[in-house]
Amino acid sequence: MNINLSNSTMASNSNYGEKEVLNEALSTEKSSTGIYNTFVNECANPQLRNDLIQILNTTHKTQADIFNEMQSKGMYQLSQAQQQKISQAKQKYSQQVR
Repeated sequence: MNINLSNSTMASNSNYGEKEVLNEALSTEKSSTGIYNTFVNECANPQLRNDLIQILNTTHKTQADIFNEMQSKGMYQLSQAQQQKISQAKQKYSQQVR
């Protein structure tokens, strides 16, 4: 995803830079996926449910695109988890599923 904010109204008419705009977009998409997920879970009409699932999937893809763009520009840094913490999380959540 190539996001060009040079012509963006938000970027040109405010003090927001590219990082702030992308961060806001990422937060919005994260919030939207939660809302759509609730709608899907509570939907009784199969056709509407399928439509909402398509919207949810599109929203997840958009969120991932924004995240990847931010990460490629060094705006969203991740650190490697320690193997011990990964093992602890696996054990914890595998016990909860049973």
